[in-house]
Amino acid sequence: MLKVFLDDERPTPEGWVPTRWPEEVITLLEGGRVVELSLDHDLGDDDHGTGYDVLLWLEEAVATRGFVPPRVRVHSANSSARQKMEQAILRIERFAREREP
Repeated sequence: MLKVFLDDERPTPEGWVPTRWPEEVITLLEGGRVVELSLDHDLGDDDHGTGYDVLLWLEEAVATRGFVPPRVRVHSANSSARQKMEQAILRIERFAREREP
């Protein structure tokens, strides 16, 4: 089971898998072994992606494919992006609850 940390600057906490870009996180999520995510928003190149892109993928996967989401937290210092990301997490959790039998 994996705990995945997405960030471009902060040191990765012990026991977490470091990732730099959204596609790395999505690849790990698709592997089905991720139990927890900690996401930064600003990764130094918005054209390449942000932590919010991971949440958009996760939201779609949960809503349309029944993907079971891991626990997700946000560690971004960008306050407006943090709010947007936390709203996405609430939507993901709602979709996951609606799919429960």
